[in-house]
Amino acid sequence: MKEVSLADFDKLMLRKRAIVESVIDQLKNISQIEHTRHRGIINFLLNLIAGLTAYSLQENKPAIALECQGLTLA
Repeated sequence: MKEVSLADFDKLMLRKRAIVESVIDQLKNISQIEHTRHRGIINFLLNLIAGLTAYSLQENKPAIALECQGLTLA
């Protein structure tokens, strides 16, 4: 395969991939977002909102520290 030149932001995201994957893992397993047998759209949305709320109330959440033109985003 040929080497592809990546933008600086893409390089940063590749280095932070482990953190991104751990957040997705927490959403799927701890907050139980992934569920394939919803019987209606309201049930699906209620489960999604409940999972995101449970994740937002966790004390120790992984975070990605991004620096964008002098501004630090956490």
